[in-house]
Amino acid sequence: MKALVSRFLKDESGATAIEYGLIASLIAVAIITAAGTLGNSISNTFSSVAGKMKNAT
Repeated sequence: MKALVSRFLKDESGATAIEYGLIASLIAVAIITAAGTLGNSISNTFSSVAGKMKNAT
C-alpha cells in the first residue's frame, strides 16, 4: 500500500496534462482577441472605402 501511494505521488502526468490545457486555453483567448480586433479594423476600413466610393459618384 505504501508503494502505491508513493508511486501515485511521484506521477506527474496529470499535472503535465493540466499545464498543456492551460497553455492551449491561453492561446485560444489570444487568438479570439486578435481576431476580434482585426475584424473591427477590417470593418472600419471597408466602411471608409464604401463611404469614399459613395461620395465619388
